[in-house]
Amino acid sequence: MSEGHNKSFKGIVEDSAGAVYGFHVMVPKAVSDYYLKQDIKRLVCTINQQFTWQGALIPKGGGQYYILLNAEIRKKQLLQLGSEITIDLKPDTSKYGMPMPEEMQELLHQDPEGDKLFHQLTLGKQRSLLHLIGKPKSSPKRLEKALIVLDHLKKQGGKLDYKILMNVDMKHSRWKL
Repeated sequence: MSEGHNKSFKGIVEDSAGAVYGFHVMVPKAVSDYYLKQDIKRLVCTINQQFTWQGALIPKGGGQYYILLNAEIRKKQLLQLGSEITIDLKPDTSKYGMPMPEEMQELLHQDPEGDKLFHQLTLGKQRSLLHLIGKPKSSPKRLEKALIVLDHLKKQGGKLDYKILMNVDMKHSRWKL
């Protein structure tokens, strides 16, 4: 069942039916309490011993927590509403709570100003940007997105404005690779 900080549980794929969080699995209170008492919210999740991703305990209210099951996870695991799943959890000890794309790592290494601005953002904003950059399958596209993000941070004085980033900078970038 559990080994050290690792915990397992069975759950059902649920949908919030229009609320913000969408498809998810509820985490048993004993499991969420165990991690929260240790101030652990970021987790490495493995579904049915087949697919692993980095996720988080997200509050639903009333002391309940859930883990999101995005479209990629559901597609890869052929999950439907009501599917029974087994989730194995362990604390996420990575620096960002998700993988750092190689292209972004190299740019941060080569660009001290961009590195400073990126690392001044909150961890949540860093994760959002890493997710955006890491999403494309091709390396040139990941590099393009990383260049656009660093340019955006420089133009915005280190502030992240998602509206400008997505609606202006991503659409009209000089970095079309």
